[in-house]
Amino acid sequence: MNQKHLTLLVALALGASLDATASGYRFGSQSVSAQGTAEANGAEAADASTIFANPAGLSRLEGRQIVGGITAVVPHSTFQDAGSTRFTKTSTGGVKSQDDYAPSVVAAPTLYYSQKIDSQWTAGVGVFVPYGTKLDYDDNWSGRYSLTNIKLESININPSVAFRLSEQHSFGFGISVEHMKASLRQGVDVPGSIAAAQAAGSGAALVRQIASLGGNPAALATAGDAHAGVEGKDWGYGFNVGYMYSPTPDTRFGIAYRSSIKHELKGGAVWDFSTVTSDAVVNKVLQGASHHVNSAARVDVSTPETLSLNAFHQFDAKWAGMADVTWTRNSRMQDINIQFVGTNEGDLVIRQQWKNTVRVALGANYALNDAVTLRGGIAHDDAPVRGDTLRHAALPDADRLQLSFGANWKLTPASSLDLAYSWLHFNDASGNYTNNCNPVMTGCTGNGETTRGTWKTRMQLLGLAYNYKF
Repeated sequence: MNQKHLTLLVALALGASLDATASGYRFGSQSVSAQGTAEANGAEAADASTIFANPAGLSRLEGRQIVGGITAVVPHSTFQDAGSTRFTKTSTGGVKSQDDYAPSVVAAPTLYYSQKIDSQWTAGVGVFVPYGTKLDYDDNWSGRYSLTNIKLESININPSVAFRLSEQHSFGFGISVEHMKASLRQGVDVPGSIAAAQAAGSGAALVRQIASLGGNPAALATAGDAHAGVEGKDWGYGFNVGYMYSPTPDTRFGIAYRSSIKHELKGGAVWDFSTVTSDAVVNKVLQGASHHVNSAARVDVSTPETLSLNAFHQFDAKWAGMADVTWTRNSRMQDINIQFVGTNEGDLVIRQQWKNTVRVALGANYALNDAVTLRGGIAHDDAPVRGDTLRHAALPDADRLQLSFGANWKLTPASSLDLAYSWLHFNDASGNYTNNCNPVMTGCTGNGETTRGTWKTRMQLLGLAYNYKF
């Protein structure tokens, strides 16, 4: 079910404000061993999770390996309003601060398997969460006309193969089969529409229509918000490729590319005016006047591709260093046009106009003894949001700094545990976003709201994985 004022359906297609370690809607931890180095270890190929970072790394793995992990995201987010308004330029009212709109904890699993076929070929498959978000604002918060809640879930199945051309050169290729599912809700500004009708002189006609149908026009004075909801899902397909160069046994460099995936999210818009007033006749008339009808809906979006350059060097028996630079083509996300199929309603246009971003990570390993290897890393990631006027409540993203620690503990010669902890600090994110379409305009859909305020976010990630070789 797709909502008209779908400032969110864009999120659905994009697949987090709960975006963990990576900016945009991307869920940033697809490997616990990588998380321990702040995702700096793309050229390390420590285990089968190299399928995500660089499939060429599969050529370094022996025998058969399986990695099963889970990452818990523990956010703390707040919002403080700074003068949000309706399209009539009056205050939206409602709750001015939010401190529990992000969930207390969200967990995402990963699963990887690799198998060496012969001296040149290695195959594997990965299952991981590439995108995700979950936000749940109060129904009466000051920014409710932009959104009240959103949930985006995705899963990527990534079969891959690697070919070792020589001791120095390896190549990898994978196919991505990706499923996305999303839902969202937002308020519909009925009080603002009534005030605009009265100011324009059409309020009397509304009163006469209600009276002629046996309703009580006095109920208009008590009108509250309507609500819109949407759900959508889709399968999409893409690919990833990688190359790894090892000039010496202790040094390697990698380059990896993960393609964009096109999604055609389809669902249906549902508009609920049943609780606007206590008079069912008034509610029916108000919904008719709004021209909002339940319908099918669709939005076409493409996820951003990424290009990563990484390096790894084993300095001695104890120390290893690594680095990664990842460029993300977020500029694919310009305006999002949500279509209401089979209706005369205009599209809902969501302005994002994202910019491309770069993430830089540095990490290190230290072999404490034969059983325990310690990891650490630091990373900086740009947000794709260009500025306050394009920062929407669905993704109040900001530049962030990540500090990570981890360890690998060998339980037996064939099995081990990976542990990781990350702390993320986000810059304060100010927003002053205005929807350029309002309820009295024709040819488009929107509440015309302006959401002003500041979001503050801190986040912790806890990861645990089990590795087994056989």
